[in-house]
Amino acid sequence: MKNIEFEKMVASGNDFVVIDNREKTLRASLLGGFAKRMCSRNYGVGADGILLIESSKKADFRMRIINADGSEAEMCGNGARCIALYAREHKIAGKRMCFETLAGVIEAAISADRIKLRMSVPKDIKTGLSLNLSEGEFNLNFVNTGVPHVVIFVDHAEEQDVKKLGKEVRYHSVFAPAGTNVDFVELVGAGTLKVRTYERGVEAETLACGTGVTASAIIAAAVKGLRSPVTCVTRSGDRLKVYFEKDGNDYKDVYLEGGARSVFSGRYQTNNRR
Repeated sequence: MKNIEFEKMVASGNDFVVIDNREKTLRASLLGGFAKRMCSRNYGVGADGILLIESSKKADFRMRIINADGSEAEMCGNGARCIALYAREHKIAGKRMCFETLAGVIEAAISADRIKLRMSVPKDIKTGLSLNLSEGEFNLNFVNTGVPHVVIFVDHAEEQDVKKLGKEVRYHSVFAPAGTNVDFVELVGAGTLKVRTYERGVEAETLACGTGVTASAIIAAAVKGLRSPVTCVTRSGDRLKVYFEKDGNDYKDVYLEGGARSVFSGRYQTNNRR
């Protein structure tokens, strides 16, 4: 029997299990099955995913993100805020840090309970697309903010069947084989968006998605003319801010700002399987 020390952390309702894996306690080949068991809300700790801190030769550390379904994600904005706070509290890094992800090196700065991340440069921006779904034709937009996101503007975000439509878009052949996350976005005021996200890997709506609100803000700037900063109200009710600079048809210096906190810590028994 092996006990794995962990910390449960939350950012805007998106919850994670954070593990210091610099000593390679968890082998890469076992991470998928381990994440499924540990993220189970009935038989494990319960989480949207696990975050691993590993050693890096070009940054303070490396962040690996394993979703609840066992797949590995390139980037997660809410997870990045959690791991930055963990690294600061456990003296792995200082108030300013950089860490490696599959989407590139992310910079973070911590001030009190607010964490500001310098995000990946948005790429593959496509607007004015259309897609035939079971409920008719939908206008949509696409951007990669570290992971792929489809952004759909709606009149009333609360009335959307996020699970049904999100799953349909997520698995649509247009976005095969990797699939996509799906954001349903309502413009609720000057510079303010309400965002609901169906997350790939979790395969459900989550209470917030950091790369999703970033994608929503960038697309809202491109399509609706919003200026930086954009405030995004998540499903949890938390407000996240997205900052950016417009450079022609491109966007640079993109930052995501929001809170994160530790909920509890513990030891997970790896032989407690189902």
